[in-house]
Amino acid sequence: MFEEMKEDINAAMHRDPAAKSRLEIALCYPGLHAIWLHRIAHHFYLKGWILLPRMINAFSRFMTGCDIHPGAKLGRGLFIDHATGLVIGETTELGTNVTLYQGVTLGGTGKEKGKRHPTIGNNVVISCGAKVLGSFKVGDNSKIGAGSVVLHEVPPNSVVVGIPGRVVVRHGVKVNSANVDADSLIDLNHNQLPDPVADYEEKLNEHLEALQKRLDTLDALIEKYKEQHPQS
Repeated sequence: MFEEMKEDINAAMHRDPAAKSRLEIALCYPGLHAIWLHRIAHHFYLKGWILLPRMINAFSRFMTGCDIHPGAKLGRGLFIDHATGLVIGETTELGTNVTLYQGVTLGGTGKEKGKRHPTIGNNVVISCGAKVLGSFKVGDNSKIGAGSVVLHEVPPNSVVVGIPGRVVVRHGVKVNSANVDADSLIDLNHNQLPDPVADYEEKLNEHLEALQKRLDTLDALIEKYKEQHPQS
């Protein structure tokens, strides 16, 4: 337990540039407190208890702003930044070294039973306000852009943006070696994402400019023809 708590503090220390000390993180980070309280609730949930885990969950939501169902499976090295408004559903599964920002929802899409929430791979970054809804997997080393709504499976090493979410990049660094520092492979620059809508608008604008040039050329030829053949 204490080893996991140390890993949690180290994850925040490595991934949050605002962190000044481990003591500050342990005492002042609501995302960290939500993870620790969830582990207690999850322990009793696995034993078949119902009311106590939900009471711990309710207390955690009140204290931290995070709503993590006691049944969710959280991997090691999880970092929840700012925490406010984060929701994680009952059958959600998180891999190792996942980073979640405020306002993220890992939820379902209806009233179906069984596995109805997403499975998040290793080293995944889900930016603020993103919604991942449904029973599918987000592959390892992927990044979900801020405000995106993801409704389908995401391949490993991908970048997803938009509503609904679209894969715009499908290449990245794979974690293949146990000797590699996982934190060095987690790209937290979630403001530097491709914008497929802007790219399309730029191409459309270039196409319109080309059409305008052709029309101007045709108009000039027509005027020249009229000058040379005034009787026609």
